[in-house]
Formats: sequence, structure tokens, C-alpha cells
Amino acid sequence: MNEELHWTRYPAAIVTAVVVLHVGALAALQSGLLVRAYELMVPVEMISQIIEPPKPEVSPPPRPPTPIPAQLTQAVLPLAPQPIAVSDPTPAPNAPVVTPAPSAALPPIAAIMAAAPVPAPATLPAATPAPAPKLELPRSDADYLNNPAPPYPPVSRRMGEQGRVLVRVCVDEKGQPQKAELSKSSSYERLDSAAVATVMRWRFKPGTRNGVPEAGCVGVPVDFKLD
Repeated sequence: MNEELHWTRYPAAIVTAVVVLHVGALAALQSGLLVRAYELMVPVEMISQIIEPPKPEVSPPPRPPTPIPAQLTQAVLPLAPQPIAVSDPTPAPNAPVVTPAPSAALPPIAAIMAAAPVPAPATLPAATPAPAPKLELPRSDADYLNNPAPPYPPVSRRMGEQGRVLVRVCVDEKGQPQKAELSKSSSYERLDSAAVATVMRWRFKPGTRNGVPEAGCVGVPVDFKLD
């Protein structure tokens, strides 16, 4: 009776407490506290699992040994040692003595070389010498050339100068003199100059090689004599 009187005395306080609890619950739902609590509880349930202990490994039964063929066994086994024959240098008693016959003397090397036939040297055919070329020097004494005698210098005639001058002249393949020079002097300059000038005006028969005209040089004597 007293308890009933106690709750009836404070109806406003009870109603107020219930309202406050509901308001707090709504506020917690709006702020996400309950959702966070649910999210924290879910991983705990996922992590929990049953871990089985590892099973022991079972080794296969041992294989029986493979038998080795008899042929291989015989090949591998070492052979028994064989007796070795040892020669005894001591001759047996009453053994016959054999004396080697002397070898025949070999002939000396000189006798063998002398007895051996010596091959005759091969004879080579004699080389035929090439024919020498036929040369002819230029000429100035042919009659058809009509070369005049050199003029006698008047001063040399009055002074009695005379002698022989040797002129070396070079002629082309047409017989025309191209160059003349003094080869031997007459000891008189006037006679030497007259001889060189005269030879340069002469005509010559050209020199030839195997009948073919070619240029060449020749010495021409020029005489100066007083009558």
C-alpha cells in the first residue's frame, strides 16, 4: 500500500524520466552512435573462426632394393692377382752356350756411291743468238751528193796554214745536218771554223738500221792543203 502511494505521489517525475530516455535514444540514433557500435561489433564476429591443427605428414613406405644383375656383379668384382714371371739371369747348369755369328762387313759408302749409276745431265738445246742489227752510218762522200770542198781562208793561204779538221755532225733520217761540232782541231782557228761551216751546208746519206733510215752522228774529216 505504501509502494502504490509512493508511485502515485510522483507521476510527473516518472513521465519526465521516460520522455528524457526516449529523447536521448532518438538523439543517439541521429548522431550515429548506434551505427558505430554495430560496425565495431561486426568485425569481431568475422574474425572469430575455427583453426584446425595441421595434419601429420605420412611418409611413403620404403621401396624394396633393386636386385643387381649377375653380369654387372662379375664385372665389378676385382680379378684375382695373377702370378708374374720373373726372368732369372743365372744360366742353368750344363746349358749350351750359343755364340752369335759375326755380321758381314758392310761396304763403304764411297764404294756404294761409285757403283750407283750416275744419270747423265740433261742437255739443253743451244740458244740461237739473235741476229745483230745491221747498222750503216751517215755518209757524205757519195758522188750524187755533190758536196763542194770547203773554201780556203785567204789569210790562212797567205800565212801557209794547212791541216786536217775532224768535225762530228749529227744527221736526221732525211740526211739533213742538225748539229756540227769540232772533234779534232787543225791547230788553226780559221781552218776549224771554215770546216764546221762547210759541213753544215752539205747533204748526207742518212744512216740505216736493218735498211730503215734513222738519225745518227758521224765524224767527217776536212783537209786543208796548199798546192
